[in-house]
Amino acid sequence: MTTPNPGPCFPRGFRAAGIHCGIRPNREKPDLALLVSDAPASAAAVYTTNLVKGAPLLVTKEHLQDGTARAVICNSGNANTCNADGIEIAEAMCALVEQHFGIPAGEVVVASTGVIGQPLPIAPIEAGMPALLSYDGSEQAARAIMTTDTFPKLAAAEFEVDGVPCRVGGMAKGSGMIHPNMATLLAFITTDVAIAPGLLEKTLQDSVEGTLNMLSIDGDTSTNDMCCVLANGLAGNEIITAPGKGLDAFRQALLQALTELTRMLARDGEGATKLLECRVTGAKSLADARLAAKGVIASSLFKSAMFGADANWGRVLCALGYSGAAFDPARVSVSFESPAGRIAVCGNGAGIPFSEEQASLVLGEEEITILIGLGDGEAAATAWGCDLTYDYVKINGDYRT
Repeated sequence: MTTPNPGPCFPRGFRAAGIHCGIRPNREKPDLALLVSDAPASAAAVYTTNLVKGAPLLVTKEHLQDGTARAVICNSGNANTCNADGIEIAEAMCALVEQHFGIPAGEVVVASTGVIGQPLPIAPIEAGMPALLSYDGSEQAARAIMTTDTFPKLAAAEFEVDGVPCRVGGMAKGSGMIHPNMATLLAFITTDVAIAPGLLEKTLQDSVEGTLNMLSIDGDTSTNDMCCVLANGLAGNEIITAPGKGLDAFRQALLQALTELTRMLARDGEGATKLLECRVTGAKSLADARLAAKGVIASSLFKSAMFGADANWGRVLCALGYSGAAFDPARVSVSFESPAGRIAVCGNGAGIPFSEEQASLVLGEEEITILIGLGDGEAAATAWGCDLTYDYVKINGDYRT
């Protein structure tokens, strides 16, 4: 169900703001966001597995050791990574939240995104803090965390716990340097459900595995990837402390919001013209299904074929073969589907005669689904990505300038 005001302010007791403070030279681009919970919140996060990590991730991980937080501050335009004073700057950002909003620095999640290896000045962030008091809402905050994104990404879902209405909301950013092995890019999720920190962390980790972790734009894992969730309990439900119907309802809502964000991120890949969704069925295990789906969606050759509306299904089997998934090539089937129709191109590991004209129509749409049957079991998984275009190279050829 589509909510009228999606985003991190959809759940009760969350406020957000986004402003231009001067990190970016273009005043039309907001570059500083703040998200605040009106009440103490359980908190959890997952982080990039890249050995090179941005200083904000290290500070956030330290702050979340007790499983609680009340605010998120995030800048765009500068990743605060590989800087000698990176930790000091990240901690200073948290201290500014305490100074201006009265929230202890140790209860602040801090994040940064943008160019790696450039010093991040604290002065513009400090000067911009009073303007964040405007609390102008989810969309401005979502715009303030964007880098090469072309539109803000906001999602929301509703659910019930023992008859008590609860909400989930979120925002995310990311257009390139996306091939996560943890969470991905930057995603900030809020909920008003009351839930124990340990269960919140486990539910986030599990939910990310089948959503954000199944996204690939270009095969590059960022240094600053993070997904965090804050749960302030203001819905008024009895706190969820164990598995059961309440936890199941929250998990489904979280999956809904994360899936929606994942699809938007895939659609907005740098230079992309098409959203690709790869659905694998008939795998021996969930791990095999995920490997297979992610292998296809991450293939540069396959992504290029989709840009050219070329039904080169051999590239699908090639990617499956090196994905690490266990399967019998002689049982594989492949079809392409879009609003223009569906066309089968491979069955039992061999080509099926098809109309190139019809295939061109199917693959000429802006949203394409790749349907793969492995014929080896009952497990299934879905991955998301986009086509690889000339503009991707243009965007990244002059990213710093």
